Amino acid sequence: MATKQSGNPNVDLAYRRKKNKQDMKHQVITFALMIALTLVAFLAVGYEGFTAWFSVPFILLLAVIQVIFQLYYFMHMSHKGHEGPALFLYSGLLVGLITILAFVTIIWW
Repeated sequence: MATKQSGNPNVDLAYRRKKNKQDMKHQVITFALMIALTLVAFLAVGYEGFTAWFSVPFILLLAVIQVIFQLYYFMHMSHKGHEGPALFLYSGLLVGLITILAFVTIIWW
């Protein structure tokens, strides 16, 4: 983790504490949002007024949102210096999506 170095240990420690506090705040908020999204998904499945044609895409959308939260906040992809792992992760995602598209195309046509 690259940090600012001022040469003064007290300033560096204060900066790291402030940065850690901010990161922890983001993680707690993201965790709460993920729990809320999970509850919304359970409610969408349990609600009798929604058909499967609505519930399945809605739950998949919530799952994509949760994956984005996981990547950017819990796996720290939003921090500098994580460009290499992000490249491999997004490349794998692209290959996976192309594979799914190919199989769906083969099966449906």
